Parts: sequence; C-alpha cells; structure tokens
Amino acid sequence: MRFFSDNAAPVAQPVLDAMIAANTLDTAYDGDRWSQSLDARFSEVFETNVRVLWVPTGTAANCLALAALCPPDGGVICHAHAHINVDEAGAPEFYTHGAKLMLADGPGAKLTPHAIETLAGAIRNDVHQVQPRAISITNATEYGLVYTPAEVTAIGDVARARGLGLHMDGARFANAVAHLGCAPADVTWRAGVDALSFGCVKNGGMNAEALVFFKTELADMALRRRKRAGLLHSKGRYLAAQLLAMLEDDLWLKNARAANAGARLLANAACARLVHPVEANEVFLKVTADEAARLRGLGFDFYDWGVGEARLVVSWDQAEADIAPLATAIAAL
Repeated sequence: MRFFSDNAAPVAQPVLDAMIAANTLDTAYDGDRWSQSLDARFSEVFETNVRVLWVPTGTAANCLALAALCPPDGGVICHAHAHINVDEAGAPEFYTHGAKLMLADGPGAKLTPHAIETLAGAIRNDVHQVQPRAISITNATEYGLVYTPAEVTAIGDVARARGLGLHMDGARFANAVAHLGCAPADVTWRAGVDALSFGCVKNGGMNAEALVFFKTELADMALRRRKRAGLLHSKGRYLAAQLLAMLEDDLWLKNARAANAGARLLANAACARLVHPVEANEVFLKVTADEAARLRGLGFDFYDWGVGEARLVVSWDQAEADIAPLATAIAAL
C-alpha cells in the first residue's frame, strides 16, 4: 500500500546473500577482492574500460562526480528541478568547494541542447561571471522521463564542443535502460557521458551506489576526495558485494523491469490524469485534495507533488496483486 518512494523498498535477497558471503576476514577499505573486482565487472557491462568507486549514497556519487568534473570557480549546468539542485541541501556546492549550479529549464525536467546553448551563450567570457565547466543530466529524470541515446548524444556533442564535462545522475538508471532496451553503453559513454552515478539503493540495494568513471583518469582524484569526505568505509567489501550482486544475472535490469511494469498498470488506470508520460517507475497524477484524501483513506501512501498533483513510485518488489488495488482506486475517482 506504500507508493511514496522506492528508497523504502526492501533489499533484494541476492544482495543480502552476497553481503553474508562477504562476511569473512579480508583486506580493509577497498583492497578486498570484491572491491577489486568492480572495475572489470562494470567494464563488461559497459563494454569499455571503466573505473568504479563504491559510495554509500546517491548524493555522494553525484557530488564526487561533479567535484571531479568542475573546479571551485566553475559552474555546473543542470535543470532547475534536478535532484542536485532541489534535494541535496547544497551538497554539490559543498563537495566542489563552491562551484555554482547554473539552472536551465525544459519539459519533464529534461535539458535540451538549445537550453544549454542559450544559458551558456549568455555568459560573458570574463572574470566577472562564472564559466560553465560541466553539465549534469538525470536519467530517468525527476519526473520519470527517459533520455534516449540520441538525446544524450546531442547533449554530449554540446559538452564536447564547449569543453564541458558531462555527468549523468542515474539514481534510476536501471529503470531508464529497462525502458529503452538499449545497451548501457549507448546511453552513457558512447553518447559522451564522462561519469555516471549508477543507482542501486532504489532498485534492491541496501546502502551502496556505484560511481562509474568513463573518463578513467578522474578516478584517482575521486578516491582521495572520497576519503577526505569521510565516505571511505573500512569494510567496503559489503558495499562492493552489493554492487556485484546487482549485476549478477542482470538483477538490476530484472528489478527495474518489474517496477516499470507496475508503473504502467497505474498509468493505464490514470488515463487523462497523467501529468507526464510514464517511462520509468514514477507516476504523476492530477488529483484534488479531496481525491488524495480518499486514496489515503483507503490506506495508500504517496507524496503530494505541488498543488493538485501526486507522485506514486512503484518499487521493484511490488507484485501486480499489490498494485492492482491502487489502480482500481484511481480508476474509480
């Protein structure tokens, strides 16, 4: 009955099993055999040589990536509704030691090349204005829309032309790839992405996210900053084991497909109430305050999203039988 956040979802059993298997004496920090396997395993998934750091939160992954891509005197172009701007309490500015978030607009929280060019083109190249040094996009976006490989490539082209780094916040990257049905490489490094926050906690992980560097020379700096930020766990093998378990037998994609399918059930019931197309595992509905109260009175839990809207999030573990009652209640409004 709870549809307020996939952050509250249970940990997938294979992930728990992997942590138990890692519960043995090994080298501390990231010298253990699980942590040392991450680069090779993620390189297989992305079909290129990558460097990978485990971190405990998505905020840590995003901010360490941005700190590697943008100096303190630079700016990061992002959407005004981006998670790094709205929901990370100034952490990007803190971790970058003062870099400015430069806000653009676009439908469904998507950046476009035109929006980026318009913003960057209006900045004078002198000492009086912050110069953009990176771009950050979210896939899937804060409103559940998915960037296609072509859309990311178009932004990647702008980034390269202007000498900017490109970061992808992939808190729901698995849901995006599951929707697209493409190779993970096609929507990341082949499209110009330099660093990816590969989300796992929302998708069946416990407390581990992966920071993936396609621009591998950035990883050494990020390793030092991870330590300085107090994010280097002494028993890192438990985080690494989670990430490896998520990749085993494509568990990350299986879980994401299940969550996406559940969201489509709700979307079919919502019809004209949909605020945005449903492409991942989030559903945004138009509801009055009375209608929201009716749904809550039936036991359903969700977030209000501004005035007259609600956000419903389907988790990887919610079966069709768990979702059908909410779909029925929405259709009956």
